[in-house]
Amino acid sequence: MKFKAILIILVLSVISHSKAQEIESPSFGKGIFNLVGKDSTWSMKVGARMQFLALASWENNHGDFIHGESAFLVRRARLKFDGYALTPKLKYKIELGLSNRDMAGSSIYTSNTPRFILDAVMKWNFYENFELWFGQAKLPGNRERVISSGNLQFVDRSILNAGFNIDRDLGIQIRHHFNLTDTFVIREALAISQGEGRNVTTGNIGGFQYTSRLEFLPLGLFPGKGDYLGGALNRPKTPKLAIGVTYDFNNNAVKTRSNQGSYMVIEDGFFETNITTFFVDAIFKHKGFSFMGEYANRDAKDPIAKEKDGTPTGKVVQVGTAINLQAGYLFKSNWEIAGRYSNVDLNKGITGEDLVNEYTLGVSKYIVGHKLKVQSDVTYVDTDNFNSRLAYRLQFDIHF
Repeated sequence: MKFKAILIILVLSVISHSKAQEIESPSFGKGIFNLVGKDSTWSMKVGARMQFLALASWENNHGDFIHGESAFLVRRARLKFDGYALTPKLKYKIELGLSNRDMAGSSIYTSNTPRFILDAVMKWNFYENFELWFGQAKLPGNRERVISSGNLQFVDRSILNAGFNIDRDLGIQIRHHFNLTDTFVIREALAISQGEGRNVTTGNIGGFQYTSRLEFLPLGLFPGKGDYLGGALNRPKTPKLAIGVTYDFNNNAVKTRSNQGSYMVIEDGFFETNITTFFVDAIFKHKGFSFMGEYANRDAKDPIAKEKDGTPTGKVVQVGTAINLQAGYLFKSNWEIAGRYSNVDLNKGITGEDLVNEYTLGVSKYIVGHKLKVQSDVTYVDTDNFNSRLAYRLQFDIHF
């Protein structure tokens, strides 16, 4: 409550002092308001977004689908502040999550406080096409995770992302891009981070995490940065393709999913092991058609957590592979139909988890692009040795 009160006071204070600045009223979906200092030495754009979700699921009971659960949720509620300081080459971004699910995960490792902060990062374009990031931000991992949750083609991300993504972390990143030819663009990213996820305050328990990513755009840039938007809302007139490869090495990792999952606690500290995560992804768009595919693999030097005497603790690294394939077509009426197949195949001998296949059919109506939309999908979940499930979701998105 104290945090929310302080946040409200801060926003009201900025508004009350707006006489000293130039204020622009942006169009819908491009922020609540923009502030620019009279001497143009700083700027701030304030934005907000919300997602309201309704869901229901049923379990297959000997051929009959029996109602399991239903719920209404404020899935996401977020505030975002971004702009520049002193020069447009020094940018910043702060994003705060205010819904219960955004803040979930408090523990002794986060000083027993809610995890409000999603992004708190500075971006310095220090030389030509080189940019240095420092702070907390998304790592250059799989494409589906880097795409904003407000710009997805479906109600939410796939089970590949749920089990394998490397999310956000604290550290530094170097990003660069160059043209191989007039149309062939290559992007590089390298990150060194703490290796335990966002909002951790207890310091670096294990080693550091090293992430590298290469992206190839042989047919040129996507209009409107469409390679990181779900669907083909920008309707490229010519075919566009982007291919990405990410390699992540977490040295002496102490969590079951690299920098995600639960801590592998032992009697006198933490079990440490080297964990590698590998992603390959591709996205293709032409006119109203879009396709995205991803492959993920996680491995560990020693995936079974043990005490000093060799006794297993019951915690294991979630090693295995996953695939996600999805495609859709956007009609001129801005209705879209999309289908998705996702597969997670963890090493059962280590994790005890069975093979999971998910099949999803989605329908979206884009009223003002991704800024105002209604999305719905139906998912059939087929798990080896378990009853199958059917799930339905309906979500409303609004972004200011």
